[in-house]
Amino acid sequence: MTPAAVFAPGPAADPVLRADVLAGLSARPRRLPSKYLYDDRGSALFEAITRQPEYYLTRVELALLAGHMGEIAAAAGPAVHVVEYGSGSGLKTERLLAGLEGPLAYTPVEISAAALEACVARLRPRFPQVEMLPLRADFTRPLRLPRPRRAPARTLVFFPGSTLGNFAADEAVALLAAMAGTIGDTGMALVGIDLVKDPAAIEAAYNDAAGVTAAFTLNLLARLNRELDADFDLDGFAHQARYVAERERIETRLVSLRPQRVHVAGHAFDFAAGEAIEVEYSHKYRDAGFAALAARAGLEVAAGWGGEPEGFGLRLLRQAAR
Repeated sequence: MTPAAVFAPGPAADPVLRADVLAGLSARPRRLPSKYLYDDRGSALFEAITRQPEYYLTRVELALLAGHMGEIAAAAGPAVHVVEYGSGSGLKTERLLAGLEGPLAYTPVEISAAALEACVARLRPRFPQVEMLPLRADFTRPLRLPRPRRAPARTLVFFPGSTLGNFAADEAVALLAAMAGTIGDTGMALVGIDLVKDPAAIEAAYNDAAGVTAAFTLNLLARLNRELDADFDLDGFAHQARYVAERERIETRLVSLRPQRVHVAGHAFDFAAGEAIEVEYSHKYRDAGFAALAARAGLEVAAGWGGEPEGFGLRLLRQAAR
């Protein structure tokens, strides 16, 4: 259906958010970019997700950092500038900075102002010798990084949590290519990837019994109500996350529970009962497929920790040999 104008959005509406949401809701199937899940409340809910018993990803990744930090530090080398995409609370970063040899600077890149402030507030007292250079930005767009006072030996991008899996293949390649530009010829990137494993374990991680992930997903609609003068009835939509084996990914949707009309930023959208809005993909990787993805971006896997027994991996990337 072509949306019809009904009222004007508030003056504070973000034009990029507005354009992305209107385009996504007008598409078939309907889709909303997953990056908009992470407003201040969404970021706080995601931190709560990582503490749920079903959510293995954070626990395993922290264990890998603890168990292999010496090898990671040796591979990264001393005096690095750590640039983290989507810093969140900074819990994993604390382990990384503590284990590296004399890191000079840390730039968390975070779209949520509250999450960025909390991350720096947590880490600055712990690492007074590390220059804190926070950057509020969308890491899926080109970044202009702050320059440390002391010249680092190299840049180390830290991209934990399998966030790369939220992007379709071409988008992931574009992000990795931008990452290659950030690290330059001598830098490296430490990337977390969730691996293909038992589908039941994967599905449970995105459908926790406490309903925190459902609240996280539905919070996107609350954000649109607040920022785009939308009138989504949060009780009229349900969180759904299913593992699709042939695509090796979790597909998260918001499903309309009844026929309904929703107004967003001056446009009306009609939903049938059972109609879904695609919200997020969470791709699971095999090492060969991940290496091929990195190669398309001009990168190669230099080292790796974690595999089939853990169900999660940390992979160190560098510029591919020319």
